[in-house]
Amino acid sequence: MIRTRFAPSPNGLLHLGHAYAAVVAHDLARAREGEFLLRIEDIDGTRSRAELVPEILADLEWLGLKWDGKVVFQSARLASYAAAGERLKAMGLLYPCQCTRAEVLAAAQAEGPDGPVYPGTCRDRAVDPEGAAWRIDMARAVELAGQLEWVDELAGPQRADPAPFGDVVLLRKEAPASYHLAATLDDAADGITLVTRGADLFGASHVHRLLQALLDLPVPRWHHHGLLVEADGRKLAKRRGSPALADLRRAGEDGRALADALREARFPAGLSLDPGLG
Repeated sequence: MIRTRFAPSPNGLLHLGHAYAAVVAHDLARAREGEFLLRIEDIDGTRSRAELVPEILADLEWLGLKWDGKVVFQSARLASYAAAGERLKAMGLLYPCQCTRAEVLAAAQAEGPDGPVYPGTCRDRAVDPEGAAWRIDMARAVELAGQLEWVDELAGPQRADPAPFGDVVLLRKEAPASYHLAATLDDAADGITLVTRGADLFGASHVHRLLQALLDLPVPRWHHHGLLVEADGRKLAKRRGSPALADLRRAGEDGRALADALREARFPAGLSLDPGLG
């Protein structure tokens, strides 16, 4: 049975880009008589705001999207992130890093899918693990895992190539786990068989496939859909104040009609769908 999920972070109100992503995940599950789950990714330090969770639920209901089972919260899964981190440490695949973002930017010699690639400054030196982030030794992890493959429903079969990301952080200083580790563990725990998300996260799936192999997790299929973008090509973003669904809802607009318009690619003026790798 197919099982998808929508996994927003309560660090801002949902916008039309989130609505599109939720509709895609919901409709793929319903079209195949599967399940659609809702997960709240609320471990992003002080940015996560509990008061926004009811707004997220109200927005989805306004769009006419119903999820199966109880809402899952990442904050209830901290022990699983810690356990995975300890397992990777025991395998000799993680090392502590005290570098600041500014230091990484200054020392980086290459640009990767997530931005400047960490140059491995702390990989072979003594670092106090207290308060440090923990990075994966990507070269060692790739060698251990061997050749891996994964499948995207739109882009087809893929050979995993996480190396361009460099030694990404898996256990953060300010949060229990990075997106890479938490999302991978959560999708396995929730039994997700089809991971739906925007094409901007296509590259991240290479890292997640590696983590699945290292941690003996089941391998889902992926569906990287296009992104709603503004006239200048930039994707919608909370930090730039993209129109909030909550404002449209309170203004009396018809949420179900909006969801239908998104399904039919009838987007508000100034917005279009960038298919990306999809």
